[in-house]
Amino acid sequence: MFVIFMLIQVIASRMALRKLFRLSSLLRSAVSLTLRRNFGLSAVLFNRAKDLDPIQKLFLDKIRDYSTKSKAAAGGIVDAGPSYEKGVSEEITKLQRLYGTGDLTKFPDFKFTEPQLQEVAK
Repeated sequence: MFVIFMLIQVIASRMALRKLFRLSSLLRSAVSLTLRRNFGLSAVLFNRAKDLDPIQKLFLDKIRDYSTKSKAAAGGIVDAGPSYEKGVSEEITKLQRLYGTGDLTKFPDFKFTEPQLQEVAK
């Protein structure tokens, strides 16, 4: 009787182990599927966890630097020195001499009038 009881316990424990392995494989496949579906997000999270490589860091530093410089320039040219400003003013005065006076820094206003059409008798 004791042998049968032990045999039943061994079989039950084997069945429990099989269920546990089956459950763990289902859990593993669900996690794997979720990570595959959200690969972009998981890659970003994994990159946040570790330091960026030097090239990525350099690239991001340059973008941030350019962003601060462009905000400081307030719509103008970034890193424009006095020689650039002098060249622009010389070109504007040259154009004003050639084409007359007016504000050459703004886009011109065009005004088109509708033509007067006449009906032609057939």
